[in-house]
Amino acid sequence: MEPGAKAKFEGTWQHGDKKVAIKLSLIIFEEDGNTVVYCPALDLSGYGQNEAEATESFKVVTSEYILYATNKNTFLDDLKTHGWILPKHQRQTVIPPDISTLLTTNSEFNRIFNHFPFRKIDQEFAIPA
Repeated sequence: MEPGAKAKFEGTWQHGDKKVAIKLSLIIFEEDGNTVVYCPALDLSGYGQNEAEATESFKVVTSEYILYATNKNTFLDDLKTHGWILPKHQRQTVIPPDISTLLTTNSEFNRIFNHFPFRKIDQEFAIPA
């Protein structure tokens, strides 16, 4: 995959009657000998010895996060806390914060952006329930 490509995490998560469609920007970088897949819009990471392991780890972390937050009925509140724009109608799409906002509000993303070489990729995922 080419450096500078737009990174997206896309898929659908479903658990029982709860279903979450996902489309997120991701950043991939190396830190302390590990590959990291990081989502600044959710402040979630997956780690591994290579990109495939880090991607699989990220899928697990994201699935567990969504399961926990939906079971506790805190998912939308958590997205709002992370700067997401919530829809007025239930069927509308939530909108993640833009990169410039994340650079000022997310210190981990700011650290990565300013101190690590990173790349973005386009990749689609389906998170298993």
